[in-house]
Amino acid sequence: MMNSLGDLRRSHYSKEINPDMNDEEILVMGWTHEIRDLGGIIFVLLRDRDGLVQITAPSKKIETDLFEKLRKIKKESVIAVKGKVQGSPKAPGGVEVIPSQLYILNESKQPLPLDPTEKVRAEIDTRLDSRFLDLRKPSISAIFKIKSTMLHSVRVFLEKNGYLEINTPKLVASATEGGTELFPITYFEREAFLGQSPQLYKQIMMSSGFDRVYEIAPIFRAEEHDTLRHLNEVISIDIESSFMDQHDVMDVLEKLVIQTITDVTENCETELEVLGRDLQVPETPFEKIEYDDLIDMVNSKGVPIEHGEDLSRAAEKAMGEIMDGYYFITGWPTEIKPFYVLHEEETPEKSQAFDLMYKDLEISSGATRVHQHDLLVEKIKGKGLNPESFERYLAAFEYGMPPHAGWGLGAERFNMTLTGLNNIRETVLFPRDRRRLTP
Repeated sequence: MMNSLGDLRRSHYSKEINPDMNDEEILVMGWTHEIRDLGGIIFVLLRDRDGLVQITAPSKKIETDLFEKLRKIKKESVIAVKGKVQGSPKAPGGVEVIPSQLYILNESKQPLPLDPTEKVRAEIDTRLDSRFLDLRKPSISAIFKIKSTMLHSVRVFLEKNGYLEINTPKLVASATEGGTELFPITYFEREAFLGQSPQLYKQIMMSSGFDRVYEIAPIFRAEEHDTLRHLNEVISIDIESSFMDQHDVMDVLEKLVIQTITDVTENCETELEVLGRDLQVPETPFEKIEYDDLIDMVNSKGVPIEHGEDLSRAAEKAMGEIMDGYYFITGWPTEIKPFYVLHEEETPEKSQAFDLMYKDLEISSGATRVHQHDLLVEKIKGKGLNPESFERYLAAFEYGMPPHAGWGLGAERFNMTLTGLNNIRETVLFPRDRRRLTP
């Protein structure tokens, strides 16, 4: 018979139990990770959010009914165990719990779709189909504990540096950056789209006088990529800063990356160890590579790329073989950047845009923005777009728009650099790509 929670309340998480608590009575709750029945003694590994605690049940020390009840527990059932702590050097955390009471809160169906103990590996699609079980694995939950720390660190850093958090619409009337990579939706009697980026809105906020803003929110791209680095819904970390140019916001980005890595190394030691990740705080300043020089570097690796082209995957891989760590690419051709990117005054064919790379992975892009109304209209037309479609956006530039700059940082790609993962789907609880819309 299943027990309701009733008055039961957890007294400790697994990581809070230590040998100094010898003979202290505690109540732990979690899932039955593993069960070993050696006849006269039963070992149950109970798993909670923070790790494992060993329940040790010698037949001679506990009641017969309790012993038999423990013997019948099914793997991944939810249980609560009351008992006394004893030191045990061979047990997880150096302690074990001798049970006095067992409560089965919910029994798990058998067989399991996959093995949360990771003794039997499952393919990525099997794992994502049963993500609720996959996330019980210590190596998988570690990814999201690191991601949580990363996002917290980002927020703290930006708040300390004078940035205000904003929330912009995700339902938009037209493309943010031009192009056709949009998900159309029915919005009452008309068509609307899922937002590609908060770009236009965060620029409008510069006209409002907010000075420095940031947003951490989903963006949607209807790209038909089917790679290990692309998804159709991701979390973007965006900032926009008045009275700054590309060099200023590059400095903000570099310092944010360093602070975040520092916080992760200090607060996620267990998770990094579980992942086998030796994360090091990189040296600064990050190297800056001009686009013109990058073309020569890529060609020197036998990968053909012409001036004016964006980086192909082959070109990114070539740069990954050359560069080890974080670096900026600057001096991008103006013609391949969006309309809101400002060009250099003396060399207008070059933009004031940059990308932040980690080896062969682009994790951020940013630029100094165009803040003059007439120039912005000219650039919109130059991209084959209709300025009338941007009427509300352009209005903000007619009544005192300050010079400004900003960037967007992909949270999932950044987490890939922290965890050492190669598949971006691993960094999302429930990834959305061109083939997957459930669970």
